[in-house]
Amino acid sequence: MSKNTILVTGGAGFIGSNYLNYKSKSQNIKLINLDKLTYAANLDNIKVSDNCDYTFIEGDICDVTLVQKIFSEYKIDEVVHFAAESHVDNSISNPGAFIDTNIVGTFNLLQVAYQSWMDAPNVFKEGMEDSKFLHVSTDEVYGTLGETGLFTEKTSYAPNSPYSASKASSDMLVRSYFHTYGLPVVTTNCSNNYGPRQHNEKLIPTIIRKAVTEESIPIYGDGKNIRDWLYVLDHCKGIDLVLEKGRLGETYNIGGKNERENIYIARTICKILDTLKPLQNQKSYLDLITFVTDRPGHDFRYAIDASKIEAELGWKAEENFESGIEKTIQWYLDKYDS
Repeated sequence: MSKNTILVTGGAGFIGSNYLNYKSKSQNIKLINLDKLTYAANLDNIKVSDNCDYTFIEGDICDVTLVQKIFSEYKIDEVVHFAAESHVDNSISNPGAFIDTNIVGTFNLLQVAYQSWMDAPNVFKEGMEDSKFLHVSTDEVYGTLGETGLFTEKTSYAPNSPYSASKASSDMLVRSYFHTYGLPVVTTNCSNNYGPRQHNEKLIPTIIRKAVTEESIPIYGDGKNIRDWLYVLDHCKGIDLVLEKGRLGETYNIGGKNERENIYIARTICKILDTLKPLQNQKSYLDLITFVTDRPGHDFRYAIDASKIEAELGWKAEENFESGIEKTIQWYLDKYDS
């Protein structure tokens, strides 16, 4: 039986590295990790199994010649595409990088996959009939919700930041390659991830880092913005199910059913830290919470209806927020202590 050779883009990032570590326990696969190693990447995040056939390549998905070489040299037959600029604040100050990576880079991958796997629209090259391209996207493409309702796979796109607009554009490119060429694609749109190995700039690592260094913990606006939180390992398991069993051309929303206000997130982390790492001055970490000027165009609420992936593929989030956040805080405390 020949090995599946999976190209994982952005595998040194937060979700990508967690996916590589999880996937490396599978049998009979070869993993190729292509990562540009931007500020958000960290090769130390990657802890693949010792017996996994794994190769790391430093490079940019915008480099089409490199992408072509990788597909040809390694006989890629599956793609799991994480590589993306993803920090909303950065997309407001420097949107160009998001257009390049998220749109042009995704186009390069799609086009090279099409050329490598197919002779013509809907005509596969011999031996490439089971190829698959999984595109990892975000619930932010759907815009913002009011106090009620959930994003489903049929929700109209209404991105409100340069980041979410670039991801919406990439989703549409993926869709077009399925409908025009018959490229075997699937898309996942996830809610906010958290867990080990997340970059410092994101909300939860920022709260933990600021707390343990006894700095002000910045919370946008009044802290009432709501996000649906998904533990990263649950997300990785969902991605893998979609890769193996998802219907081609379909989108699957992956959400944790853990809606929490940002201020609740901060207070919960502070209370856990009060127990795990008490301040010497007998004060509470809660005293460090500070409200700052809100982000421009800050979406009020995201929440995902994950019933499609649950019903079709049998996926279910194993962690609730309270169990997942304890594991996450402990991982960061261990990291800072080492």
